[in-house]
Amino acid sequence: MSQQQGNQPTVDRRTFLKYSGILGVGFAFGGLMPISESVAFNRKLYKVTRARLSMGTFAAVTAMHPSRTEADDAIGKAFEEMDRVSRLLNRYQSASAIGTLNKEGHLFDMPPEVSQVIARAVHFHKASNGAFDMTVKPLVDLYKEHFEAHKSPPSEAAVTKVLDLVDAGAVRFDGRTIRFTKEGMGITLDGIAKGYIIDRGAKALEQHGIKHALINTGGDIRAIGGKGSKTPWKVAIQNPEKDGPYVDTITMVNGAIATSGNYEIYFDKEKLYHHIVNPKTGRSPLKSTSVTVLASNVMDADALSTAVFVLEPAAGKRFIETMPKTECLVLNSTETKVMSSGWPSA
Repeated sequence: MSQQQGNQPTVDRRTFLKYSGILGVGFAFGGLMPISESVAFNRKLYKVTRARLSMGTFAAVTAMHPSRTEADDAIGKAFEEMDRVSRLLNRYQSASAIGTLNKEGHLFDMPPEVSQVIARAVHFHKASNGAFDMTVKPLVDLYKEHFEAHKSPPSEAAVTKVLDLVDAGAVRFDGRTIRFTKEGMGITLDGIAKGYIIDRGAKALEQHGIKHALINTGGDIRAIGGKGSKTPWKVAIQNPEKDGPYVDTITMVNGAIATSGNYEIYFDKEKLYHHIVNPKTGRSPLKSTSVTVLASNVMDADALSTAVFVLEPAAGKRFIETMPKTECLVLNSTETKVMSSGWPSA
């Protein structure tokens, strides 16, 4: 956010256009722009965008509809649904389902939304041979707390001790209940929950009659239809340096992309220690800078981008090419692009 104007938050024009999926169209707005917009896209459709903070990042929902009022109402319902599911999956809230699980070591009669995400996390743990592991919470917490207290990484001994708690095989899950078999375990769904939340927002839009929409939450994107019957959405992949040129640009009609990068959350200025950790070594993978995955839904793309980052470029590419209707673009540590065979550059 750039500044406040009364009680209405505002953002700079480039940020707003970027996150609402209209960067490069060239609307003539100078200076600051409010975080909602409604314009006539063509003779039949209005293009309505609302943007705000969500899930700790900047989120924008754009809907195309003959009625600007109905589009705006549908966007409101999408944000309500995303907020509702976020509360269930927020591990930082002790009263949430995940907060309760991490505190008590078990959870009974879990909400169906939580069960769906955990089931998919278990699936990708197996599919990736352990590269995606929701039980890395104690390890991520160790790095965060040690850097905050000492401005340095934890010792090898401390990492090794915590690694014993990173064990998805020690989780007992049957769809309705879940429990840990080791005291001190915990899960984080940070690598998959955001995608699921976006997918729920997309479902809410469709349930309210929206056939053309784009949800962009911090670079994780879900496309419904195109901008219209003949125009796809144009999506740019952010450069990890942020001020540099886009890594690539693709067009989308239906589908999703998610990006994982070492530039999102890191503990040291060199980015040798960041929020993505290898559950087998306890260290952050260093051969990739960012990984973008294209899939049918954001939940899958979210989890797979994390798995590919852990697997590192060559192995990650091979893994993605075993997954149907899924592609990846990896920017490695030397800024070389590694793409799966079907990556659709625009």
